[in-house]
Amino acid sequence: MRYRSFEKHYHIMLLPGIALLCIFSVIPMFGLAIAFQDFKLGFGLWRSPWIGFENFRYMFQMTDSKVIFYNTVFLASGKIVLNLVVPLLFALLLNELRLKAFKRWVQTIVYIPHFLSWVILSGIIVELLSLDGIVNRVVRMFGGEGVLFLASNTWFPALIVTSDVWKEFGFGAIIYLAALTGISPSLHEAAAIDGATRRQRILYITLPGLLPTVILMATLSISNILNAGFDQIFNLYNPLVYESADIIDTYVYRSGLLQAQYGLATAVGLMKSVISFVLIIFSYGLAYRFANYRIF
Repeated sequence: MRYRSFEKHYHIMLLPGIALLCIFSVIPMFGLAIAFQDFKLGFGLWRSPWIGFENFRYMFQMTDSKVIFYNTVFLASGKIVLNLVVPLLFALLLNELRLKAFKRWVQTIVYIPHFLSWVILSGIIVELLSLDGIVNRVVRMFGGEGVLFLASNTWFPALIVTSDVWKEFGFGAIIYLAALTGISPSLHEAAAIDGATRRQRILYITLPGLLPTVILMATLSISNILNAGFDQIFNLYNPLVYESADIIDTYVYRSGLLQAQYGLATAVGLMKSVISFVLIIFSYGLAYRFANYRIF
């Protein structure tokens, strides 16, 4: 009886969280009906005319649709690959440090950008890379010409990917550092006694020990192939780089909120959500098969 009494209290504690989940996540799902309507703000959700899949047909007929989906996949893929490789390399290098105080200092420094919002970081990046910024001043000091980093379709995608990696690689390395603690030190000691160099111990002991974690992170990241980072791009891009930086999320924002094409914006967002859901199921299936990772 006492156990049931405690269980009732736990259920009561869950009620505020369930209420917030319903208000902000479940109830708004009814708004997906806008994707199948010629939605008029004055008519509302119930009186707007139904047009079936016309918004989806129009989405695929747009000349911008291919560019938008290409930019999304291209930028997201670059982030996924580098956010796997760079944290792994950083964790390996950090693990080789013997000075613990210096190691902790480096860890603290590289973690800081993760906790800063893109609103703050974008302001810093703009100040650094603008035509009158520090980077272009240094370029001019050495006789070069200023570069419009934030207005160039050549430079901007690289800027988006590298700045995201710079922000996240320190925090992402935590997972690999945790996995490194699971590798038995006796393996390294035995290899050192047998004459193995540090490079050989990394190649034949450390990397194989990290391989399951790398496979797990790689498979789970597949579900983010359509998430190129709205916050980052929205705070950094401008009309001059729409050709290389306009992604699904920024297009939905512009067409839905700025141009009042609510049906089209909802259709694009719904299609992205469906594809992402399928990719999540697929990635968790791969994670279970190759890394024995299960949620339930």
